[in-house]
Amino acid sequence: MKLVVGALTTIFLITACVPAKKYNELVEREKLCSDELTKYKTSALNFEGQVAELKSHESMLLKQVTELKSDTSSLGNQYRVLKAKYDKMAAINESLETNYDRLRLSGAQEAATLHAELKAKQIELQKRENELTLLAKELKEKQDLLAAREQRVNELEQIIKDQENATKALKEKVMLALKGFENKGLTVEERNGKIYVSLEAKLLFGSGSTAIETEGKKALIDLARVLETEPELEIIVEGHTDTDKLASANHPKNNWELSVLRSTSVIEIMLANSKINPTQLMAAGRSSFLPVDSSDKAKNRRIEIIISPNLNSLFELISND
Repeated sequence: MKLVVGALTTIFLITACVPAKKYNELVEREKLCSDELTKYKTSALNFEGQVAELKSHESMLLKQVTELKSDTSSLGNQYRVLKAKYDKMAAINESLETNYDRLRLSGAQEAATLHAELKAKQIELQKRENELTLLAKELKEKQDLLAAREQRVNELEQIIKDQENATKALKEKVMLALKGFENKGLTVEERNGKIYVSLEAKLLFGSGSTAIETEGKKALIDLARVLETEPELEIIVEGHTDTDKLASANHPKNNWELSVLRSTSVIEIMLANSKINPTQLMAAGRSSFLPVDSSDKAKNRRIEIIISPNLNSLFELISND
């Protein structure tokens, strides 16, 4: 009952202080942001899960390569042993044929015995030859499979290496573009294959405001001009606040709303001053629940721009396995 009364009181205060049309626009805007956040959270989780699956798959392939190498070595040893036996049997057969020819005239009984022995040796020799042929075929199949697995592992490693190099190069471009803001509350770092650009609120906003200051606007424009050349990136703009309560009948009325509205303000500046495709961007609000420094509230009031690489080539390689 208290919740209903509180909700009615809030609605009354909002209706009294804010024009209905503006309020509805803000509510719709917050809903869109929430929907987009849900969508890209799901996308981010899927990508992280797929990257974990990729690393697990690579580990499995490396294990298979090791096993195939062991099998190939074992088959090679068996092949050499059987070849030696085959050569020995061939020499014995040749010797028997010589003896047969020499003793053929020495008596019919002895000749028959030698002939039977020779026949048995020929059958045994043929059996060994057949075994040798099958073993050689199996060895070839194992070698071909080993080569295919090694090629797949090499492809995976090369794509991962290329992706890491691309991320490193992009980070360097971003750092170069934002070099003038190094000691003004802006940091750039790479974590888990993603680039995090963190801008403290003092660089962008006045206290409790969603309007971006002139110097902060310049930093965002410089960053947007770099990112507009990377159409395959996914960019999440996250707003963060401190733990100080924000309660107002006007908007923003709490820290959740403030964090979302600030992230959308950043996106509007980036879109208005670059050719970034809007589908690459997502606005998100984290309120005060992901602090970076419990002893310094100013560092927790920030905007984080998270830049994720495109992993489609890796997932295509996995799906074709």
